[in-house]
Amino acid sequence: MLCAGLAAAAGTVEAGPIEFDFKDPKKVNNALFLLDAPLESISGTATGITGKITFDPAKPASTKGKITLDAKTLHVDNPVMREHMLDKGWMDVAKHPKIEFVAEKFTNVKTTGTKTEAKIVGKFTVKGVTKKITVPVTLTYLKGMLAKRNRVPGDLLVLRSDFTIKRSDYNIKPGDNEEKVSDEIEIKLRVAGAAPESK
Repeated sequence: MLCAGLAAAAGTVEAGPIEFDFKDPKKVNNALFLLDAPLESISGTATGITGKITFDPAKPASTKGKITLDAKTLHVDNPVMREHMLDKGWMDVAKHPKIEFVAEKFTNVKTTGTKTEAKIVGKFTVKGVTKKITVPVTLTYLKGMLAKRNRVPGDLLVLRSDFTIKRSDYNIKPGDNEEKVSDEIEIKLRVAGAAPESK
């Protein structure tokens, strides 16, 4: 029993912050967006998600990190609409190729089993404009489950977040054609980060 206790204590000492990499070679990490205007509803997806988050299962409130989206991967089915969306008048992805969220502080943290629900206070940057926002997040820590996704031993951290921004806040043609292109943009983020075991 003493040996078991010492082993458990050693495991506790070794446990701590884990860095999860959200670079996704399988290209299944994604963001969904919706602009639901009175005359038209525009929905689309985005891939090209990268970033790193440091998560401590014992202290989830200490979570920090950054998620980056390649703006060139924003996609809608209508090819003409997509061309306009990426062009200078709207997202201007040639000049502003990245959309970023930097997590600064976790509040209202509640952990049940493997799942942690919280509010993230952070800086969201779109089209060169940075705003401090607070968004809800659910983190699911899946110890030892990386092998089922990437066929290598390690842990997974699944991040889910639904939030809304206004395009007028980020200088995306503010006030323009709001009957067809809603000012509000609903965003759903569904991503998983990997922490392979050290060799």
